[in-house]
Amino acid sequence: MSCRLADEVLEKIEPVDVAYYAKAQRRLDNLTKPKGSLGRLEEIAARIVAISGKLKPSLERKVIFTMAADHGVCEEGISAYPQEVTPQMVYNFLRGGAGINVLARHVGAEVIVVDMGVKEKISAEGQKNFKDKKVNFGTRNFVREPAMTEEEALKAVMGGMEAFQEAYADKEINIIGVGDMGIGNTTSSSAIVAAITGEDTALVTGRGTGIDDISYGRKIEAIRKGLSLHRPDPKDPMDVLSKVGGFEIGGIAGVILAAASRKVPVMVDGFIASCGALIAFEICRNVRDYILFAHQSIEAGQLAVLRHIGQKPLLDLEMRLGEGTGAALGIGIAESAVRIFNEMATFSEAGVSEAEP
Repeated sequence: MSCRLADEVLEKIEPVDVAYYAKAQRRLDNLTKPKGSLGRLEEIAARIVAISGKLKPSLERKVIFTMAADHGVCEEGISAYPQEVTPQMVYNFLRGGAGINVLARHVGAEVIVVDMGVKEKISAEGQKNFKDKKVNFGTRNFVREPAMTEEEALKAVMGGMEAFQEAYADKEINIIGVGDMGIGNTTSSSAIVAAITGEDTALVTGRGTGIDDISYGRKIEAIRKGLSLHRPDPKDPMDVLSKVGGFEIGGIAGVILAAASRKVPVMVDGFIASCGALIAFEICRNVRDYILFAHQSIEAGQLAVLRHIGQKPLLDLEMRLGEGTGAALGIGIAESAVRIFNEMATFSEAGVSEAEP
């Protein structure tokens, strides 16, 4: 992976300073509660302190990036919904009527919709919450040919980086979420996971939009054919992305990498967003320090991603909507953790006796 912007972003992604974990833990242990009694909220608070490098972090500006694109593999009959749904949902996001909009409003987050490769032209002139980073009008059918060229794969990742940097330039961002929209994208995601982790295709392939047994069989077969035909290199994430991936998945990887370069924590949504995180992780292993997984999707392939990266999700609500909905809930939890860290009194401040040594 080489171009000026990508190189500039990657060289700025360093492991977090572990000294901040110890500093955060000292404060957490002195708050008016038994040590460790707030469980993973304490872990999240310490991680955000370490990521941001601030002993009093703020999550004032919260932004969820919902990346949208279409997939040529839909020609194989692997989805319960037609591809017309992708642009229709993009307009729903822009009008504020989708699940992600509701949950984002609930946690006080902005939603920025990014067209990475929707089959139709999206007319959204003048809408501040829309970014046009279209690589092409959908990927190609990877059962027959690579999903995209190497140049398009790089452009997809770059588009995500640019979307983040443009939003950050408007006003500093304190935490982001990443989500997706694209009919057929669980097929591309399962192919990516099988290629990189080496796990059996059937074990990392779910039913996506709720397909029946016949469509499910076609989906598994399509992935197997694509992997057999193109033989993506598991050690080269850009090769995997170009051969069986999606533009929005590359875009998510780019957003994550750019956020990590700015020391901004990333809340990852479900299966497709996790595949974007997987690509980002394979491009730069240091990115692991900056990502939190919001929830465990019922899509089986996400578990393989979590095992590969070595993280565990915050929630398990049996969700599989995408869009960034789980990320919105995760951001709400993260803000709770940060408020506990910043606002809860210590024993000495409250005049409360500490536990006996």
